[in-house]
Amino acid sequence: QVQLVESGGGLVQPGGSLRLSCAASGNTLSIITMAWYRQAPGKQRELVAVIGSGGSRHYADSVKGRFTISRDHIKNTVYLQMNSLNAEDTAVYYCHAFQVAPGSGGMDYWGKGTLVTVSS
Repeated sequence: QVQLVESGGGLVQPGGSLRLSCAASGNTLSIITMAWYRQAPGKQRELVAVIGSGGSRHYADSVKGRFTISRDHIKNTVYLQMNSLNAEDTAVYYCHAFQVAPGSGGMDYWGKGTLVTVSS
């Protein structure tokens, strides 16, 4: 079992920056990949960034060059550094983890989300 708790969301002006944190607890050793998703009002949840087991990082085209996903293995925490924010980045941001377990196979875990509002 894995528990994910996001933090760091809030109100920021266009062009500003925020850093989101996702603290993972439980059986974190079996996590293969972690990712950040977001869901804007009236839209489907979409992938923002993913970090793989080997440290590889991939980003949605809309955030490439502006957002950076990283991890701290000691603290079991994944971060999303968001720079040059604009109104289109306004959404609830969710942390996601994919885990493998012998008895259950692949399992997905989600945080409850943290709201990011970009507005002047």
